[in-house]
Amino acid sequence: MAPSISSKRIRNISVSRPIIYGNIAEKVSEKNPLPPSSPSDHTHTWKVFLADPLGNDLSQYIKKVVFKLHDTYVNSSRSIESPPFEVHETGWGEFEIVIKIYFQNDCGEKNITLYHHLKLHPYPTHADIQRAGGDEEAALRIAAAENVSGHVESIQYDELVFNEPTERMFKLLTQKPGSLLPYKSDKTPFTKVAEREELDRIDKAMEEINKLVEQRQIEFKKLEEERKKIVQL
Repeated sequence: MAPSISSKRIRNISVSRPIIYGNIAEKVSEKNPLPPSSPSDHTHTWKVFLADPLGNDLSQYIKKVVFKLHDTYVNSSRSIESPPFEVHETGWGEFEIVIKIYFQNDCGEKNITLYHHLKLHPYPTHADIQRAGGDEEAALRIAAAENVSGHVESIQYDELVFNEPTERMFKLLTQKPGSLLPYKSDKTPFTKVAEREELDRIDKAMEEINKLVEQRQIEFKKLEEERKKIVQL
């Protein structure tokens, strides 16, 4: 039996769609109290999510998203079958969350699994690490102390890449324009300009690392020469 038109794959075609996933956390306070049903030792409210950075409807091709939380949570596997694809919870500790994306049945795509480390406390800056003398734990404490608002965001940008999609999937992915990242935008921090700035920061960091490596190599070479002189004596 010949395959239906919608299940035929389009050869030599690749289509990508941007997504963001991660979590937003708030420290418990008078302005942000714990829900009545939450354990009293929980220190933060948080949500984990998967979304389109431009607010487009992912349910056109995503059937559901399953978030696997820590086993200590009741019903630790949360299946969200309509937008927004997100889970709201409370807690006191950080852990890895498994995010599994299921596509619509007629799209002909396999499930995709992502991993996100839940962040409740802010990342230390380079200045924090310097002030802590390179001590990672001390740098984390400094960053937490200076985060007066208690608001933490840990969001990652990624792209779903569909190689040789079915005709049905190709139609769903291309029927609405504007899915590519904008050059600039007030609606989202994920733009081409931000991407370029991030790449420039990575390049600068790599230059600094290469300089440090080169410096250490020179120092090691000098030490080796001194060692050889001592051995000869």
